[in-house]
Amino acid sequence: MPTTKNATIRYQALDRCLRNPGRRYNIEDLVEACNDALTDFDPCCTGVKKRQVYDDIRFMQDSQGFNAPIETSKDGRVAYYRYDDPNFSINNQPLNQHEAQQLKEALLTISRFKGMPQFEWIEEIKARLEHSFNLKSQENIISFEENEFLKGREFIGDLYNAIINKQTLLIQYKPFKAEENIQFEIHPYHLKQFNNRWFLFGWNEMESHISNIALDRIASISNSNSRYKPNTEFDFQEFFDDVIGVSVPYDGKPQKILLKIDAEQWPYIKTKPLHGSQKVKEINELFTIIELTLIPNYELESLILSHIDRIEVLSPESLRQHIKNKIDLLSEKYKN
Repeated sequence: MPTTKNATIRYQALDRCLRNPGRRYNIEDLVEACNDALTDFDPCCTGVKKRQVYDDIRFMQDSQGFNAPIETSKDGRVAYYRYDDPNFSINNQPLNQHEAQQLKEALLTISRFKGMPQFEWIEEIKARLEHSFNLKSQENIISFEENEFLKGREFIGDLYNAIINKQTLLIQYKPFKAEENIQFEIHPYHLKQFNNRWFLFGWNEMESHISNIALDRIASISNSNSRYKPNTEFDFQEFFDDVIGVSVPYDGKPQKILLKIDAEQWPYIKTKPLHGSQKVKEINELFTIIELTLIPNYELESLILSHIDRIEVLSPESLRQHIKNKIDLLSEKYKN
């Protein structure tokens, strides 16, 4: 269990004890209450000692913590703890400086969506936090791979709302190889980003199956009067498990794919697997053979070709031949 979650559980347990007017709590009682709360959440938790609870009490009293009005009273040699204000609770407190900074850092992380519809609120909340807690803007210390000039980003807000509100859409779409736009009706289900591009997945009435639509090829979107077809078939947490990327062949089946990796390339493939199904079948000083369980698609071919001088497709034969044909075409281009 993460340390921060541990601390939160302890603070809540102490808060319940300190605001309980019907019982007095000494340090042993508080340790027991914290351990009971921790083991309720995680039976494997090892618990805490007195020193940790003393540190928690000091933090709760500190202005960087909860500014809690904790008082100590003695009965003989035993000290008892409680709030001197029975109405106080850490749950009634506004954000402290530390919490506000953590929230701001979280907002900075998701602010990579800056400029997209539906996310204008991020800048507003960040400004309010900076003003309320005097948080100074940090220099930019982390970057995400993001193309702010990508065509189609302007549709994300409308598509997001359509998914949430279960609204059927009419989409004007221009495939790369087509001269004219085509229009089709789609029941939108899921938005996914891959390789710096955004894609919409939904039920395509014209083709009667799930379609994958690149947002940068959309010309326009409008609402359809057709009744929305709910998604009762596809779990999008599992939908992409058997592929690399976003191209999921409608009738594709996962296959065992064997790849031979040159020894000098293997450390890179080992630390950054090509896919979650990657398994080592053979390894020696010259090469490593790995097995993937995947549906072959365009993105898999592109990935193999990006390492083509150091990766060889052993099977299935259909994929090996397809890659060979690509290499032959490339060789022909560079002959002269």
